[in-house]
Amino acid sequence: MANRKYIVGNWKMNGMREQLSDIKEIAEIAGQNNQVDVAICPPATLIAQAADNNPDFMIGAQDCHFAAKGAHTGCLSADMIREAGAIMTILGHSERRADQHETDAEIKAKAEAVHAAGLGAIICVGETEEERDAGQAVDIVCGQLEGSFPDKAEAAWLTIAYEPVWAIGTGRVPEASDVEEMHAAIRNKLGKLMGDGADAVRILYGGSMNGGNASELLAVPNVDGGLVGGASLTAEKFGPIIEAAAAA
Repeated sequence: MANRKYIVGNWKMNGMREQLSDIKEIAEIAGQNNQVDVAICPPATLIAQAADNNPDFMIGAQDCHFAAKGAHTGCLSADMIREAGAIMTILGHSERRADQHETDAEIKAKAEAVHAAGLGAIICVGETEEERDAGQAVDIVCGQLEGSFPDKAEAAWLTIAYEPVWAIGTGRVPEASDVEEMHAAIRNKLGKLMGDGADAVRILYGGSMNGGNASELLAVPNVDGGLVGGASLTAEKFGPIIEAAAAA
């Protein structure tokens, strides 16, 4: 049985209060396509108001710290983002792995903290263009997955997002056959890491998904949804992706 599709918008460092109306419009589209799970991960400054304004819509965070509290200036704990209204968080996005030098071990610790707080986790994995050109893509991605994989993981709270780093925000999209190969490798690795239940873990594709290519990507085996960046910032661009998922 196919997994229920899951479409997540990652707003990154975009969004001011005036964009809360876009989240409301997106929530309305999601409500009209309720056979799909839809979420928006706005900047932390908007989580509470977005959640309050859209009580039946999933709002997530873009990161959290692995500690419950302490001397970690500028960081937010899983309990803090839960109290703000988030129900899950993205972890290990390639931009954080590169810019903030996050390690697999840190991401694993964050995922376990997120689960302990009663939140869902989306763990991101992906290869650079150099790694793909060197024929290392599958090994790199599966290695990241193993290193970041939390203890006692279950499909009820864990999602994996594959993001070819070289495709994020560039408009470049891998061939469907490349996406299929990688998602199959991730599914196989999940089976080795957790055994029973691996097939129920949703694997999202995260590399320049938009209204024009969503239908093709969502038809690829083991693609259970999308982690969407720039195309999630407005209802006009995000709506067609949600509708494509509903039709998949």
